[in-house]
Amino acid sequence: MNKLILIFAILAFVLPSGLYGQQINKAEAGIFLLKGGELELMDDGRIKADLLIQDGLIKEIAENIDHPTAQRIDCNGLIVFPGMIDSGTRLGLGEVGSISLTQDHNEIGTYTPQMQALTAVNPNSVSIPVTRVNGVTSVLTVPSGDRFPGTAAMIDLLGYTPNQMYSGFKGLVFNFPSAGRRGWWDSRSEDEIKKAEKKQWDEIKDFWDKAKLYNKIIAGGKKPDYNPQLQAMVPVLNKEMPLLIEVNERKAILSAIKWGSEQEIDYILTGVSEGYLVADSLAKYDVPVITGPVLNNPSRNSDHYDVAYSNAGKMQKAGVRVAIRTNETENVRNLPFNAGFAAAYGMEWKEAFKAVTIMPAQIFGVDDKYGSLERNKIANLFVADGDPFEPKTDIKYLFIRGYNIPLESRHSYLYDEFLEREPGLDGN
Repeated sequence: MNKLILIFAILAFVLPSGLYGQQINKAEAGIFLLKGGELELMDDGRIKADLLIQDGLIKEIAENIDHPTAQRIDCNGLIVFPGMIDSGTRLGLGEVGSISLTQDHNEIGTYTPQMQALTAVNPNSVSIPVTRVNGVTSVLTVPSGDRFPGTAAMIDLLGYTPNQMYSGFKGLVFNFPSAGRRGWWDSRSEDEIKKAEKKQWDEIKDFWDKAKLYNKIIAGGKKPDYNPQLQAMVPVLNKEMPLLIEVNERKAILSAIKWGSEQEIDYILTGVSEGYLVADSLAKYDVPVITGPVLNNPSRNSDHYDVAYSNAGKMQKAGVRVAIRTNETENVRNLPFNAGFAAAYGMEWKEAFKAVTIMPAQIFGVDDKYGSLERNKIANLFVADGDPFEPKTDIKYLFIRGYNIPLESRHSYLYDEFLEREPGLDGN
């Protein structure tokens, strides 16, 4: 902790005034009336209407709304969009990649399901303002590590504490064992590969059986010795929380579908970079998928250059429920461009936008509050002058939980600082 304080003290001394601060202007609470804009309703197209924000909610959508005390915001020529949701990040869990003290997403240990990403979130992360000014208002922040690295949580990008940011969904992460060779450098024999795979599954089965026994004892009315690892598994076994199964290879995806179905649990597949190869199976078993990053390289030398770009679209067209993630820590701001590439390589624009709004909300079971512009939903939205997937588009207004968020970040401070710089000490 002392080292961390020293780091921030050095940054505060070295950086110019205003550049290291995260937000000069406070988020503004109140009643806001967005007048004259087009509202993006996805399946219902775009409509010309006013939108009233009150008590943190979308209170009304209609033509010619009037409110005596609302702050009126002129949205003529602009488009109102629901806030985007990134379905897989490490946002808030890491700051400086080269400094281990600022990395809180990877705990030591193979089986640590009790580790809660929410408790490690830094509400003052420098990456949060950078992310939200691009229209990303909520993210799933996910721990990384070994077999069961912990529990992910969905958060809104506004709040002074992690609990204030929490938006109602958690999922336990399971890194599914990969089948076969790990890459061209893997020189193990076939026999060695099979033995290693069997050892992995023996360990997983042992842990899973212990968790089931622990849950059975609790269900029987007895109180076993407290075990945080096994206790964290109880909500998954009781279908109170889904298992987020990280899996990418075609063969492993099919194994994960079979295993998940046999365990009679709710599960979501994440990663799924070769999902396009088994899209029919994913659709048949109605397995929800979180895929990405879309802005990625092919996983095999033999793959076409656009495999990662077209994967989401191919799965969606096969009938799979698909959400898109960046899988980033600092560059979560690029979510709209990941979705834009999916749209450019086979996914219709509407479906790509749904993959970063209403679809993740439905997969996470929070679509009664998030993901679209509807009355009584949480007012997470932004107002832009064009397509949010286009780099040229400017976001004019941003609201999270009904707060009017200043469009400020360290990037905007740097831009302003050097755009209007004064002459240097030498007069040049």
